[in-house]
Amino acid sequence: MKPPIALQLYTLRDALANDFAATIRQVAAMGYAGVEPAGFAGSTPQAAAQLFRELGLTVCAAHSPLPLGADEKPVIEAAQLLQSPRLVCAWQPPELFQSLDGIKRVSDMLNAASVVAQAAGISLGYHNHWFEYASLGGRLAADILCENLDDAVFLELDVYWIKTAGQDPAAIVRQQGKRAPLLHIKDGPATQAEPMTAAGTGVMDFSAIAAAANAEWWIVELDSCATDMLQAVQQSYTYLTTNGLAHGKN
Repeated sequence: MKPPIALQLYTLRDALANDFAATIRQVAAMGYAGVEPAGFAGSTPQAAAQLFRELGLTVCAAHSPLPLGADEKPVIEAAQLLQSPRLVCAWQPPELFQSLDGIKRVSDMLNAASVVAQAAGISLGYHNHWFEYASLGGRLAADILCENLDDAVFLELDVYWIKTAGQDPAAIVRQQGKRAPLLHIKDGPATQAEPMTAAGTGVMDFSAIAAAANAEWWIVELDSCATDMLQAVQQSYTYLTTNGLAHGKN
């Protein structure tokens, strides 16, 4: 069964900061079934939640600080306002993945945050970049991380960054199976130095990824773009839906 398609709102951060409501209305009009917030520049969690519900946009997850210490209460409250079933840690510093001790620090933080999130009925996951898929002592740092994570901590696999690291995205998606309910979708040359492009216009083999995946959501995210960002968001949606890889709300 094809997964629904969402947009990671970091993609449109500049437009959102300028006019949050108008930009979200554009996303909904494109046909996206859901959104994944990453902060609320130009809005508030309360106003955003109301707007998402008005437009029929599901919040599939939210990128946020870890719900630990002083961040626990505001992060959990925002997730509950959004009716988000998941929180995602967007990254940890690359240098932590260059040693076993560093990876253990990351896993300990994620495990502790997961316990807090679970107490509120929310799942917690981790989103990769390229550096987790570098070799450490002959193994992938990401594999070592997973071994140290509680089973409750899920993965949001960014297949483009996996490709950029020189790994096979479809193989890793297949390996992780149901532990990866969310996939981040982007395209481009798969190099760190060059900007990304709309899905279907770069080197990514999304058909192979779809054949390997057991994901609940495909989430378009463009950190940067070689073309107009809004056009790339629309083009990505059109490519993924017309090729039967994911479906919108319509």
